[in-house]
Amino acid sequence: MSARIQLPAEARRGEIIEVRVLIQHPMETGYRFNDSGTPIPRNVIHTILCAYNGTEVLRAEISSGIAANPYLQFFMVAESSGELLLTWIDDEGVRGTERQSLIVRE
Repeated sequence: MSARIQLPAEARRGEIIEVRVLIQHPMETGYRFNDSGTPIPRNVIHTILCAYNGTEVLRAEISSGIAANPYLQFFMVAESSGELLLTWIDDEGVRGTERQSLIVRE
């Protein structure tokens, strides 16, 4: 699994910035069957966390109602230069992470 975080490369201190996240994940609901008629096991992302310089700025608990390759968009205040860390966990216990840097100017 991989993810893409899109945010401005630079921001001014106190500026509200938009963060867009796309996670590559099949989000299997457990209701589909493969070609031989065997059920495909449920495996969806259930938790998404986003921290900015170690402070949690987003926590989402999602379910099978979300389409494959979940997309999230949210806003946050740029306080200081640092790192945005995105973490997600699926039903199989697989944990993924992605990082993106942000430079904050005065």
